[in-house]
Order: sequence, then structure tokens, then C-alpha cells
Amino acid sequence: MSKTVSLAGSSKGPASLRPSRLLPTLLLCLLGFIFLIPVLWMLSLSLQSFQETIQNPLTILPHHPQWGNYLQAFHDAPLLLYMENTLTITIAVVVGATFSAAFCAYAFARLRFRGRGLLFGLVLATLMLPPAVTLIPLYILFRNLHWINTFLPLTVPAFFGGGAFNIFLLRQFILTIPRELDEAALIDGASHWQIFLYLILPLSKPALTVVAVMTAVATWNDFLGPLIYLNTPDHFTMALGLVSYAGNAGLYTNPQPELLMAATVMMIAPILLLFIFAQRYIIQGIVTTGIKG
Repeated sequence: MSKTVSLAGSSKGPASLRPSRLLPTLLLCLLGFIFLIPVLWMLSLSLQSFQETIQNPLTILPHHPQWGNYLQAFHDAPLLLYMENTLTITIAVVVGATFSAAFCAYAFARLRFRGRGLLFGLVLATLMLPPAVTLIPLYILFRNLHWINTFLPLTVPAFFGGGAFNIFLLRQFILTIPRELDEAALIDGASHWQIFLYLILPLSKPALTVVAVMTAVATWNDFLGPLIYLNTPDHFTMALGLVSYAGNAGLYTNPQPELLMAATVMMIAPILLLFIFAQRYIIQGIVTTGIKG
């Protein structure tokens, strides 16, 4: 009888290898590889010599990896300064956007006040507002505040709401937290501020991680904002610094793609590592919000 049970149980093992499950897995692997082709090609170019980059047919893999391309790019441009500026802006934006979005989301999810539904609808309506519409008014505002060529226009707005999508995502997650926990805390004498800090925020770690990582990726890769508000090279971010490096090094008139690709790899490496390590928490936050929200 025990053998029969064990055999029956073992028949469930190869279920994952059935064609109905194998085909979607192979399709996802193929799509993943297709999306990785530009990244792999960029990495390959960064390790090739100049002669290999202009060969016809193209060289897929470098015959002798030129690790000196990274040292050359690091020497030709102040990449360390660009990375420091980008990191400063990114940390400030992530902290401000995550906390302020969570604060607004808690108000929409837990507090009852007149016009809450209308106000939340207006917040969501801003998702359909193109950023180009507010570009000139914001520039005039920051110019009158004498914030041009500082990090303030790129960081301060993050502390005032954190973005409509982040508010929506966190609100949906907070709605999945049982209200009985809030009521028990209120009975024990806790205020809404204490409930938010010591109850809601710790339970919302998956959604907060999603907001933090998505905000970090968007801020790190932002090009338009620094292009508008930053004027001097000592304030440039990595995205803006790469364009400046290509122009100053004459890479437009005398292309050296291996150096530009090496600088680009150094730009995306930190944020790519962040995304890889936080991937599990991102999926957990999105799935939890999507299923329970």
C-alpha cells in the first residue's frame, strides 16, 4: 500500500515537464533572450578594440577582451563625479517619493473625509497629463525660486506626493491590510501617525520596495530633467554626462563606440544590480497588490 501511495505521489513530479507548461517556459526564455540582446551587444562592444568594432562582418565576441576600455573611459570623463551626483539625486528622490506616497496612500485608504473619492479621482487623472504640459510652468517656477543649476528641482517635488501611480499602488496594498489591526491599535491608544509608522509601513514592505526600486530606476536613467535644470558639468548626472563625454571626446566626429559602451556599462551596472537583488520583492509586491487589491 505504501508503494502504491509513493508511486502515485511520484507521478506528480514530471507534471512541470508536460508540453502545456514546457512551451510557455521556452517562449518566455526566448523572449527574455531577445530583450537581453542589446545589453549583451553593448557589453561585447565595450570589450572590443576599435578595429573589431568597424569590422565587416561584425565581431560577436571580442577575440582579446580590452578591459582597458573601462579605464580609458573612466580617465577621459569624470564618471565618478557624475555617479556621485546621480546617487545623491536618486537617494533623495527615493526617500521623498516613497515616504510621501505612502503617507498620501494611507490617508486615501484609511481616513474618512469629505471629498475623498473626488480627490483620489483627481490624483489618478494626473496620470493622463503629459509631462510636457507642465514643463514650462515648472521651469518658470524654479527659475523664480533661483533653483536652476541645483539639484532642488529634481529632488524637492518628490517630497510632495511621490507620484500618482505610487499613491495608487500603495493605496491598493494598504487596503489589503485588515482594518481590525487599526481598530485594535486605536483601542490601545495609538494615534493615526503611530499606526502609520509602526503598523502600516512595516506591513507594506513589499509595495514600498516596488515603489522605491521603480523610482530609483526612473531617476537614475532620467535625462530630460537634468538636461533642463543643470547647466554646469560639475552638476551633471550619468545620463547627461555620457552625452557630454561623447561630445567632448569627439566621439560624434571620430566615433569610438567601445569607449562609449564602456562608460554606458558603468552607468547601468549599479541600477541593474539593484533591480536583480530586489527582483523577488518587486514580484511579491506587485502580485500581492494585484491579487488582493
